[in-house]
Amino acid sequence: MLKIFSGLVVFILSVNMAFSSPNDMATEWKQNLSELLESNSTKQIGTAKFSVFIWDIYQSQLSTSSGNYPDPDGLIVYQIKYFKNIESKELIKKTIEQWQHLGIKSDRYTPYVKQLGNIWPDIEEGDQLAFIAKGDESAFYYNGYLVGSIDNQGFAEVFLSIWFSEKTSQPELRDSLLGIKS
Repeated sequence: MLKIFSGLVVFILSVNMAFSSPNDMATEWKQNLSELLESNSTKQIGTAKFSVFIWDIYQSQLSTSSGNYPDPDGLIVYQIKYFKNIESKELIKKTIEQWQHLGIKSDRYTPYVKQLGNIWPDIEEGDQLAFIAKGDESAFYYNGYLVGSIDNQGFAEVFLSIWFSEKTSQPELRDSLLGIKS
């Protein structure tokens, strides 16, 4: 009886995989950050260093499938390498402050705050955090390892607006990341 049940489970899983929708397969990119970055499937647009007074906070880089931003149908890769320790709750606090600066209504970002708290670790000097988005799917990587995803419609746009909105608090950083010459 157990053999029949086990065989049935394997058969159902096989059929399910064979008839997976394209959306089910779209999440494969989330598992292979280093392969994705090494495969040249994205083109770097720009880099920027964020500093406060004389202290360097992080170095960031923007890449997309097309080499343009926004890239609604392609991959968007935003990577940050930190030069100082930052607690997760401080990252979340600063993220909320940036959304408020942009005038984004709290009902648009509040649903994500708890999720970010569950995903983002405390950062130590030298750590890297990467955000990758494709359509309504997005994933965070910490030092190359997948730490969580938020696949809600509109999250990537709201999150990336911190750096790429025309109303960003850091227009020079935005221009550098977008490859805009001043």
